[in-house]
Amino acid sequence: QVHLVESGGGSVQAGGSLRLSCAASGYTYSSYDCMGWFRQAPGKEREGVAHINRVGGTVYTDSVEGRFTISQDNAKVTLYLQMDSLKPEDTAMYYCATAPWYGGSCSQAEYNYWGQGTQVTVSS
Repeated sequence: QVHLVESGGGSVQAGGSLRLSCAASGYTYSSYDCMGWFRQAPGKEREGVAHINRVGGTVYTDSVEGRFTISQDNAKVTLYLQMDSLKPEDTAMYYCATAPWYGGSCSQAEYNYWGQGTQVTVSS
C-alpha cells in the first residue's frame, strides 16, 4: 500500500551537498514506525545509511555520521536526507524505505516498502 518516490539526487563535486527527499503516499504511521535511507554502489552490497523512528530518534552508519542528517516533516509523509561534505565513496543509488517497528533499533528492522531510488554521483 505504501508508495515511496525519491528525488533530489544528482552529480556534485567532492565537498558539495545534496538533499534527498522521499515522498510517501498510503503511509500509515502506526504500522510503519521506522523510515530509512539505504544505498547501493555497483558491485557492493546494499547498506543502511540512516534511520529514524516514530519519535525522531536517529541512527547512522559510521561512514556518514557527522555529514548526513535524516529527518522527516511534521506530517511524517516526507523523509529527507541532508548530505554534506560529500565524498566520491558516497556515490551510489539511494533508496528510502519504511518498516514496522519490531521493538529494537530501526537500523535492524525489516524494511518492506521501497522506493525506486535516486542516483547520487560525487566526483573528485
